[in-house]
Amino acid sequence: MAVDFSEEIRNLRATMDSVREVTDLDALRRQITDLEARASAPDLWDDQDRAQQVTSALSRAGSEYERVTGMDRRIDDLEVLVQLADEESDAPTLAEAERELAALRRDVGDLEVRTLLNGEYDEREAVVTIRSGAGGVDAADFAEMLMRMYLRWAERHGYPTQVLDTSYAEEAGLKSATFEVKAPYAFGNLNVEAGTHRLVRISPFDNQGRRQTSFAAVEVIPLIEQTDSVEIPENEIKVDVFRSSGPGGQSVNTTDSAVRMTHLPTGIVVSMQNEKSQIQNRAAALRVLQSRLLLLRKAEQDATKKEMAGDIRASWGEQMRSYVLHPYQMVKDLRTDYEVGNTSAVFDGDIDGFIEAGIRRRRHADKADAADKADAADKADRADAADKADRADRADQARRG
Repeated sequence: MAVDFSEEIRNLRATMDSVREVTDLDALRRQITDLEARASAPDLWDDQDRAQQVTSALSRAGSEYERVTGMDRRIDDLEVLVQLADEESDAPTLAEAERELAALRRDVGDLEVRTLLNGEYDEREAVVTIRSGAGGVDAADFAEMLMRMYLRWAERHGYPTQVLDTSYAEEAGLKSATFEVKAPYAFGNLNVEAGTHRLVRISPFDNQGRRQTSFAAVEVIPLIEQTDSVEIPENEIKVDVFRSSGPGGQSVNTTDSAVRMTHLPTGIVVSMQNEKSQIQNRAAALRVLQSRLLLLRKAEQDATKKEMAGDIRASWGEQMRSYVLHPYQMVKDLRTDYEVGNTSAVFDGDIDGFIEAGIRRRRHADKADAADKADAADKADRADAADKADRADRADQARRG
């Protein structure tokens, strides 16, 4: 079937119109101008932290602006390419236009999803922790499979990662692991992955070849920034040091460099052991602890708001995805119903479809929440108006009586 380029280009432009509306390019240009002025100040690097904040913000803003305007230029170029192909009846040029159209559909869709990431911490880098759950050695192996899946996903996108902590299980796999994904919007993308993951397969660790169900939990938190206000009094922290564990031959295993940090009021525990220096592990542990407390504070605020609004919907932290390798092969998200039959590709990091479906569902849920709150406020206003009218009517009748 011949491609209707006119219709496809109209659809792309319509999507870009909504992207520009959300992005607000005028405000973004003003922000870039302000950041450029601050970045050119002679005394900028007198304060290293402030300078890094300014230059990072300028880089993010510039990339965002170029991402939108660059996509507009690509659509214009595609339109010209299609016109040339039609005028010359040039089949190779038409084939090139079809390839560019397919790439534009994908890239415009990705950009549209990016505009949905407008939460308070969505643009942050992410700290991901994976813990094995029920299922014994299979669960520990599953935790390691999930870690590889997310690291491969980051690698596919060119996102730098840093493993902060790994706790190995006795027979195989991981008890837990923590790593950073150092890219803008890493938290906005990955936080839809938080929850309980389930694996069903023939256990490679069972000599009778029986089917085994195992579980692993994924936690995603935004990375703390210098501007965040998360002060932790020293008397609220307990710090233990111990010898790092892991495969033999590592120099980190020869000294007491690992750090376990416990926040006494909440019971949150953070362990770091992948750096050679106890000081480095302590700094990393404190940063992750601050990030978890920041997210906990926001969650408590959101819970209070939902309680006041009467919101009884289930949270996103519940069981959310099933990976079935036997008797059939299927990975299915239990919240969005998005599913993929190629399980090998998923475990190799091909999870963008799941992430996009999760982001769109979260956005839909946020809109539903906003609509419910607006409806409740409207009902309250109408009830208040009716009550005032009733009191005024009774007062008028009393005066007449």
